[in-house]
Amino acid sequence: MGLARNVVGVIVKKDNFLVLTINAIGLVIEFFYLTVYVIYANDRKKRLRVAFVLIVEAIMTVVIVLVGILGFSPKHRTPFVGVVADIFNIVMYASPLAIWKKVITTRSVEYMPFWLSVAGFCNGVCWTIYGLLPVDIFILISNGLGAFFGFIQLGLYGYYYFYGEGKSKESQRTSEVQLSNQPGGAA
Repeated sequence: MGLARNVVGVIVKKDNFLVLTINAIGLVIEFFYLTVYVIYANDRKKRLRVAFVLIVEAIMTVVIVLVGILGFSPKHRTPFVGVVADIFNIVMYASPLAIWKKVITTRSVEYMPFWLSVAGFCNGVCWTIYGLLPVDIFILISNGLGAFFGFIQLGLYGYYYFYGEGKSKESQRTSEVQLSNQPGGAA
């Protein structure tokens, strides 16, 4: 859903150079990411999933472009496309919520990537601050929710990392290596 959100940022406001720039860069990066994913995905289901996402995003992008540019006057374009972009943005920020149940039931952060959580939180905070500078309600609402979701996710990660039953595979491997390399141990 990021492609449609990035296209929205590129086409709606002509006087918003920063949003245009970052969304155009994001569009290119996401296109290359998905291309590499499709090339190296060894599972037919993964390729079909990406194809489905790309088709949905292409349809939504066409709808947004046609309705946003052709169907509305400039006065009504920003609210309509802003709401649609907020929906996409909130879905993007809320997608890690799907793993929260697994983290809580397993009491393990094995399936929750830490750096992705940090990146989501930082992204939400930066865009929330940007939305406050000249108050832009569309940037502020979805990214404020994104910062909140990211904060909750980092809190959940921290709690189950330190107090959960299992740590991530990386931390287990590191501790196993450290235990096997202790001096004076039985060999």
